[in-house]
Amino acid sequence: MKAIKKSRLLAAFGATFALVGALALTACSTPAEEAAPAESEDTSAEITTLTVGFDQAYPPYGFVGDDGEFTGFDLDLAAEVAERNGWEVAYEPIDWDAKDTLLDSGAINCIWNGFTMEGREDDYTFSEPYMLNAQVVVTKADSGIESLEDLAGKTVITQVDSAALDVLEGDQADLAATFAKLETIGEYNTAFMQLESGAVDAVACDLSIAAYQMSAKPDVYVQLSESLSEEHYAVGFKQGSEALATLVTDTLREMDEDGTVEELCNKYAEYGLSYSNWVLE
Repeated sequence: MKAIKKSRLLAAFGATFALVGALALTACSTPAEEAAPAESEDTSAEITTLTVGFDQAYPPYGFVGDDGEFTGFDLDLAAEVAERNGWEVAYEPIDWDAKDTLLDSGAINCIWNGFTMEGREDDYTFSEPYMLNAQVVVTKADSGIESLEDLAGKTVITQVDSAALDVLEGDQADLAATFAKLETIGEYNTAFMQLESGAVDAVACDLSIAAYQMSAKPDVYVQLSESLSEEHYAVGFKQGSEALATLVTDTLREMDEDGTVEELCNKYAEYGLSYSNWVLE
């Protein structure tokens, strides 16, 4: 009898211990929905003003017109996109070096100014590409420079933090190593002034910039037939702004379908801009 009572007592004690352990585990556990934080909602498209960061010395995409007002192909595109979405538009001329800080701080909510996307895909959320571009070299017509090989021993200048500089420090680094010097400057208008004066031998720049400068002074500048690279322009947004990037892309596509884009291209044709380079369909 004593043996039986002892056995029952041990069994009862074991059951109680198991129950207490189970309750303790339950109290310490976290529900799955609490353990995994919910993804933050993308509210990037919920804006009232499209604040465009741009380089005011970058014709024909963004520059100061003869009337002293900001103008340009990209600024016109941005204004139309804003109007169709019920936003105000604000143009914010920026120091190109400061563009990332301004975008991250919210001082601007996009970079829209002949902005090359290749090589920057990990740094921004981009719209779909809308314009074909290339990096080219421009020299004086009487320089005797006819090919990229002829740049050996010459001084070449480009804009700081530009796509042309990226190419010359990257895929075309071997070519740049043959230069006497590769210089950088804050904006391209001054670069071409230095080219015209003879202070430098060539300017490496976007195809659109070359077309603009050559259309203004066709007897002074020539573009080498060989390009440094081909690429595309897109609108750059802060990383994670997928909703805003998609909405802008969709609006640009609508503008192309109704003929607005072609009209704007024709408006700036005298600056060397061509609708044939539009790639967003």
